[in-house]
Order: sequence, then structure tokens, then C-alpha cells
Amino acid sequence: MAAISVRDLVKTYYTAERRGFIKRRKVPVRALRGVTFEVRKGEVFGLLGPNGAGKTTTIKIITTLLLPDSGHVEVLGIDVIRDPVRAREVMGVTLSVERGFFWKLTGRENLKYFGILRGLRGKELEERIDRVLELTGLRELGGEHKLFEEYSLGMKARLALARAMLHDPPLLILDEPTLGLDPHSARTIRSLLVRLAREEGKTVLITTHNMFEADLMCDRVAIINKGVIVAVGTPAELKARIAGRLGMEFLVRAPPDVDVRSIVQKALGTAEVSVEPTQEGLRVRLVIRPEEEEKALERVTEALAVVGGRVRQVRVQEPTLEDVFIALTGGGGVEAVAS
Repeated sequence: MAAISVRDLVKTYYTAERRGFIKRRKVPVRALRGVTFEVRKGEVFGLLGPNGAGKTTTIKIITTLLLPDSGHVEVLGIDVIRDPVRAREVMGVTLSVERGFFWKLTGRENLKYFGILRGLRGKELEERIDRVLELTGLRELGGEHKLFEEYSLGMKARLALARAMLHDPPLLILDEPTLGLDPHSARTIRSLLVRLAREEGKTVLITTHNMFEADLMCDRVAIINKGVIVAVGTPAELKARIAGRLGMEFLVRAPPDVDVRSIVQKALGTAEVSVEPTQEGLRVRLVIRPEEEEKALERVTEALAVVGGRVRQVRVQEPTLEDVFIALTGGGGVEAVAS
């Protein structure tokens, strides 16, 4: 039995489109188009995809926060649509590191409140709070007796994870658990999640915009694009799908009004381009064949020069999970991979 089984999920939203000053019409947006995948017990599983791909919709359906139009979801054999109350008992969920907490309560007081809502009382509650404070490092950081409003973003992320683990669920479902964290805090969260899976047998499902993070910690990943799962496998298996190709990375400086991604796409005749802003400039990533390396550099340099841009640095390396993502989704901007 799979820890999480998702079968043929379909979900359509309706949004209003203005026609003139007064008239509006409903426009259907198909968020999920038959999403299917399984998460095995005891693994760390990553769900990746560009903005609007359907990741958040999928997570909300799994965690009983949203009903699908059709399809089937089970967590540890429990039908989440027919028996949502029982399903929630086996899941620890984090959709935001800041939402739902009481800003004028301390970390421990917040956990006590949510523990009571989970049916924990007395000695058991205090022991569970002590354990999650210790596991997440909040006690060491002084977060136990500090007001939530005084927490750093990293401490908020730790408290959100502590709340998800409070009732000791076998499943942890976390949406962007390290988003915006400093490297030390992100590393702590990643290490803890891997340890919970390896040592305690917990199943962890995460969404992440960080390809390096997914490659580092996930046993398997699923890539979703336009409401469809386009690939599932281990990072190594997915990289093998683009064997014989290379990841090429440019560090680019260009005027702020220049659409660098479109310019590079046009110059190379490919949609497989991602652009991410960094402190040093724009990081442009694409996937090429080895024989195309020199031609790609020449064409990109010439195209950018026309609009006042320039290439500051070039790097070529073996394919990464990010390159697989670019090849399968056409890029879309790695900074926008999270929703």
C-alpha cells in the first residue's frame, strides 16, 4: 500500500473575464488534467513545477482543503474525500510558515494551543511539545519562550514544522518548507526531514522551487506542468532522460526593460531556457547538445549586444535536475517554480 495514492485528479476553476466596462463572463481554467502519482512509505518525495502548474491545487486536495471535480486520493489507505476527518489525523501539514499562529503568544504557548486542538492533554502534550522543540532546534534558539512576533523567518519555519509534527503523524506534507530561509536554517530543515524519513520511517511530501534542494534530499520527484505529471522518478533516473546533453549557464547583464529569456529563446530557436535574477546579474540556464556549445555562446552574445546586454560568465556542466526541469517544461523561470 502506498503512503499517498493520487489517481486521475481533475480540477477546473472559473475566473471572471471583463468584456467592456460592465459585462463579465466566466472563463474555465483547468488546473489539473488527470494528475496521477504515488508516494511510497518512508520516502522524501518532491513535487516540482512552474507557476500555475497545479502543485498547490494538488496539495490542497490531498490535505482535504479542496475538493476535486473528479479523481481519487488515498493517504495510508484512507479516502480523503469520503473520510477527511480520519485522513487529517495521519497528516502533518504546512502550507505557510506564518499563517495561523498567534503573534502575542510564545512558541510553546502556540504549540500548546494547537496540541489541545489535536486532542493532546496533560503529560502527553508537554512531552510532545518538548520533543518537537528539541527536534527543530527552537529550544536551543530561545524560541520556546519568545513571542511569535519576535521570530525570524527561519524560526517561524521551524515552528511551523514543529506544529505539523506535534501529533506524531506518519505523513508530513509541506509546501515550500525552506522558502526564503537563510542557508543555515534551510540546511537544518532539510536534514531534519531526511532524518525523519530515514530513522523514523515517516513519509515526507514537499513542494520546492529549489532544484538543488530536490536533488539533494528527495528519493523521487514528480514534475508537473500545465496540470499534467510529465515525469516521475529518482533524480538520477530523470537526469538519464537527457543523457548526452549539457547544461549551459550564462551570467548576463542587461537593461531592466529587456526580456532576456525571449531574446535567448529567439537566438537559439528553443523554449528550453530559464532566467533567474541574482545579485551579480541574470542567471540564464539552457540545455544543449555538446556540438552546439560554441554556436550557442556566439548567438547569445550577439543577440544580447544588440539590446545593450552582455555575457559576463559562461559555465558548461553535466545535466542537473534543473536541466531536466527546463527540458520538460520549457523553463518558465526557475524563480517561479514554486506554486
